[in-house]
Amino acid sequence: MTIPVLTLLGFALWTLLILFGTVGIYRWSRILSGRTRISHWTADPDVGTGIYPRAMRAHMNCIENLPVFGAIVFAIDHVGLDNALVNTLAITVLAARVIQSLVHITLTQTDRVILVRFAFYFFQIIAMIVMAVMVLLAL
Repeated sequence: MTIPVLTLLGFALWTLLILFGTVGIYRWSRILSGRTRISHWTADPDVGTGIYPRAMRAHMNCIENLPVFGAIVFAIDHVGLDNALVNTLAITVLAARVIQSLVHITLTQTDRVILVRFAFYFFQIIAMIVMAVMVLLAL
């Protein structure tokens, strides 16, 4: 298995971990303790304050970006692109995604924190663009 494919798997697992490790635990603990009915939950991540809505939004952001990264990794794998730069870029995407999510979930969203969070998102986007260009140049 190549590094880009492994990082794609890592991205998918991170997405699931956010869902079950934050949103799932929060919801089920409230449901099972009788504090909230199961029908209470909506898909709106902006409801409430604190870690829960930030975790919802971080999970949704992973869901939004996972298919894009998946398509790029598929193309990399399909053309057989395997070099140190593509591996480094794939690792950069995963590492920046994890850090972005952790900053989003764990820190109160001040202007400075949002700037840091955006910087890690920007690293991911640039890395994915470079990876996509490398695929196109390999054709």
